[in-house]
Amino acid sequence: MKVGMTFMVEQAIQPQPSPPPRRETWLRLLFVILFALCYLVAEAVALVVVVIQFGFVLISGARNPHLLAFGANLSEYIYRILRFAMFNSDEKPFPFADWPVVEREAWYDDADCGERT
Repeated sequence: MKVGMTFMVEQAIQPQPSPPPRRETWLRLLFVILFALCYLVAEAVALVVVVIQFGFVLISGARNPHLLAFGANLSEYIYRILRFAMFNSDEKPFPFADWPVVEREAWYDDADCGERT
């Protein structure tokens, strides 16, 4: 009995996280709905980029570096939308923040993009 009482007292003493204000939560819902629409548009654009990049590779045999960069930035934007909508981030994505710019990484290979150095 004493152990149970100690647990209850310790639990009562610990500060409980306060719930977010209701107004902020409802405002966030409006932003999530807005970004859900942005997500749908971005998803459609991503599909177009995939089709164009595929056609480019079929015709020229090399990936288009501009489409690679745009695709990387677009996928980062979609990632930020999902992070905000799932409460993993409080930072609102574009247009309330800068458009994400992904640095050239291992996915970018000059030789595979038909560029000459």
